[in-house]
Amino acid sequence: MTEVSLSPELVLSVERLSRSLLVAARAVLLYPPEHPAVGASVDRLCKSVHDTTGGAGIILGVTPTALLVGGAAAGSGDGPVTEAAALLHRHDILEVSFAGTIPHAALRAFLVLLGTDPEQLRADGGPAAVWARGGHVAIALLQVDYSSVLADREVTRTPSTKDDLWRSIVRAVNERHKALDEAMQRRFLEIAGDVGAIGELANDVIAPAYTPDGSPMITTQAAAILAAYRHLSTIVSVMAPERREEVMQNLATATSRLDPRVVMQVLSTEEEPGQGGPSVVAGVINAFDDAKVAQMLATTLAIDGQASQRLAEVFDTIAPDAQRKQRVLRLTQSLLEESDFGQRTQFESLWTSMEGLLLTHNERPFVSATYRTALDQSGGRAEAMAAADLPPETAEWVHTLGQENVRRLSVILLIDLLNLERDASRASDLANDVAALAEDLLMAGEYDLALSVVMALAGKAADATAVTKAASRQALDHLAVTPAMGDTVDLFGEMDEAQAGTFAEMCRQIGPAITEILLPLLSVEEPTRGRTRASEIVLGLGTAAISRLAPLVSSWHWYTQRNAAELLGKIGTAAAVPFLQPLIRGTDPRVAREAVRALSNIDDPSAARAVHTVLRAASGAVRQAVVAALVAERDPRVVPVLLRILNESNPLKSDHPIVLDTLLALGTLGHEQAVPDLTRMMRRRSLFARKKIRAVKQHALEALRLIGTPVATAAIRSAADTGDRMLRRLARAMPS
Repeated sequence: MTEVSLSPELVLSVERLSRSLLVAARAVLLYPPEHPAVGASVDRLCKSVHDTTGGAGIILGVTPTALLVGGAAAGSGDGPVTEAAALLHRHDILEVSFAGTIPHAALRAFLVLLGTDPEQLRADGGPAAVWARGGHVAIALLQVDYSSVLADREVTRTPSTKDDLWRSIVRAVNERHKALDEAMQRRFLEIAGDVGAIGELANDVIAPAYTPDGSPMITTQAAAILAAYRHLSTIVSVMAPERREEVMQNLATATSRLDPRVVMQVLSTEEEPGQGGPSVVAGVINAFDDAKVAQMLATTLAIDGQASQRLAEVFDTIAPDAQRKQRVLRLTQSLLEESDFGQRTQFESLWTSMEGLLLTHNERPFVSATYRTALDQSGGRAEAMAAADLPPETAEWVHTLGQENVRRLSVILLIDLLNLERDASRASDLANDVAALAEDLLMAGEYDLALSVVMALAGKAADATAVTKAASRQALDHLAVTPAMGDTVDLFGEMDEAQAGTFAEMCRQIGPAITEILLPLLSVEEPTRGRTRASEIVLGLGTAAISRLAPLVSSWHWYTQRNAAELLGKIGTAAAVPFLQPLIRGTDPRVAREAVRALSNIDDPSAARAVHTVLRAASGAVRQAVVAALVAERDPRVVPVLLRILNESNPLKSDHPIVLDTLLALGTLGHEQAVPDLTRMMRRRSLFARKKIRAVKQHALEALRLIGTPVATAAIRSAADTGDRMLRRLARAMPS
């Protein structure tokens, strides 16, 4: 059976559509409807749909890991197509059809549907049913057949079976419901007796607590886990109090298998009194045996590579007595020595410093009794302030805490920290934080603030005395290839002049690394606004950007290679010659013509040698295209290139056709600079190859006639009077 495959253009279009869909879905989820980031992302999605469908529509099949067009997978791996497929699959969508032209309102409604909890969609009949009631005909959905799914369900159920009751429990935990029905309570009791089910519940309740880029929100995840543990503890205390110790052991075992960063946050949480039942954190801590604590320490140290103050605090809470600390640390060292981390040459010194921090941690020298008392009383003071009458300036104060003001303040503070940093050990983390802020600002459409951040990093990267010099350079290079920068580049052609100018300046501040992410804009056939703007940025970067244009040179699209040649010619330095050479050797005359134009703009002997080489090797249409390109613009800068070719060629051997083409090209250009070399060529003599020498003399005389200046005319008259017999006869036969 023949495997169906898609054209590269269609695969690329589906990838762009998938990326636009993901960005727009994230923007609708994160920002209010009136936010500019939402409007811009929906506009880009609309354009991507139109570009993909070509105005005729497209049907995308959905699997858990891929999108299908006509039964063939579009895209593979971990790219945007896979992510978009997973998003649609989570919402039980089996197929989505886009019409050629879709109203913005329809796309917004579709994005809102993708932002709806899948459980809520299922409760309402599924995505297709919901869309049929309130969607638009320009988008059609095919959903999972729920009757088949329900019919295929197995009768047996385990405590961690992901059925409707399980999902209701997860939702109740995340929404912090205090009252649970009888079925939920019984299921919680079953989960409490199964370590695997507890771990599954913990993983499910923290699943929503991730940022759009996949980073875990540790504090939110820890709070969700504690909420689930409190339900388990409370229900067991009421319905089966004799099992409390067993359940705490299960909770401790399940906790030890979670992400150690989340575990540290859970164990360092101070529970307030009155939350119902004994303290869950205290119960879990007491249930941690030496092996579990050692495993947590070993995992955390292997991940971080060092002991932190936070880890020391948690360790002090779990193992307050010195003897247990020593036992646990011996176990931890044994576990680490068996791991890759323990095989490092510097492990002994690292372990000594870790051990010192973990054994000597004590917060009492840093927190006085007065300060601790003040912290304990802060809640009461907050309640008293909330009960008091608010001053009339409250509204203005609250306004200063708005999103825009807080964002601007964050920019000012981080830039100040970058400028004030003097500790080289903190330079990398600080520069990365500043670059991460620039990413957030780009996603929010705050280009002016993002430019301020980028300029601060660029200033430090250029400051030879700054301790953050290298870290700032690395942060800028990383920022240049982030998804946020890619999304902004996709919008570059649609920006107004002010926004485009700001973003262009940002790209110039980042430097040559930005070239790579601009390549998609430079790979289109038509001179779009995005391509024009991206070209201006690359030209401004100059020679430093040349090597990063290599993907354009190696593209199999003729127009992409043509664009590369045009850019390299405008940069016009000798460094561009090696990249232009394969373009003039190609089989497409359009590319060769542009490459020759580019080489003629480069005032370097290597450029002339490259043209000479290709003229020697080429034949037919390609060589004609090369010669035509040399004379098309009648640029005087081409004359030295042609003269070098003429002087380095042998007119009576294999270079004979090249010499004839070059002579006519010089005549067509019509510049007097060529007269001496043309005169020398027509006065050449040879006892052999009379046919070839005659052709050379004729073409040289014709070139002088085409030049037509007094100097050229005088050269023809001189040839008629003083040349050899063949030259005199040919010169006298020339039309006046």
